[in-house]
Amino acid sequence: MSGKIRPEDFAKKEIVFRLPGMESVAARRDMEFRAADGGVLAMDLYSPRGAEPGTRLPVVVLVAGYPDPGFEKFLGRRFKEMGSSVSWARLLAASGLAAIAYTNREPAADLEALLRHIRENASSLGVDGKRIGMLAFSGNAPVALSALMQEGRDLRCAALCYGYLLDLDGSTAVAEAAATFRFANPCAGKSAEDLPRDVSIFLARAGRDDTPRLNETMDRFVAAVLKLNLLLTLVNHPDGPHAFDLFDESERSLEIVRQVLAFLRFNLLG
Repeated sequence: MSGKIRPEDFAKKEIVFRLPGMESVAARRDMEFRAADGGVLAMDLYSPRGAEPGTRLPVVVLVAGYPDPGFEKFLGRRFKEMGSSVSWARLLAASGLAAIAYTNREPAADLEALLRHIRENASSLGVDGKRIGMLAFSGNAPVALSALMQEGRDLRCAALCYGYLLDLDGSTAVAEAAATFRFANPCAGKSAEDLPRDVSIFLARAGRDDTPRLNETMDRFVAAVLKLNLLLTLVNHPDGPHAFDLFDESERSLEIVRQVLAFLRFNLLG
């Protein structure tokens, strides 16, 4: 995030890309689910307007990599209420997919609890518990990657945009960033070999990202994943800043958002 924008303004910032019908999608807010610690957390479920009763929609989880108390302290609102979370969820619903944004206290464990809740309550939620994708940005990406490395999660794909990923080849960039920015890093000690071979990954890279060593981690990750011949789609925005989907209205930014949507739809609706 650029130092030129106040945290409270960043919290309100919405995606620069729009689709017709985004503002009229159906939203079920503050639905409860059981957290990893046994307490109660909340999720917001967004669905296309007019979906037929009984339809089981593929669902995309917007992954949180920071505990909500940290979000609220720094940005004044919880992750699921961030302008970026709400606008991306609406965009996904307008694209024909269900989308979930949620609260958390323990990022990795609570994402696992949420995925379990989705699978066990798919019918009442109106989603397909066997067609789940993830979308994560920046410091949220390591938690999404960690979920991919777990077995039996019914995860079809993950789109990771300008994100910290894995510490590879002796690098400590992700660990240092996690300590500085206080996001969870459950992938510590993991390698590309821990990733599944049947789950598609989409990476969006911002060429002018000035977040410390972030692109270094992405570049190492790409090399490792290609060496293993895993399912990878990479797009690069040569002039893109960090969070280009929120701050850069160039045609390249808009096209990459379209590509994210197309990737998720292809893997979840196909």
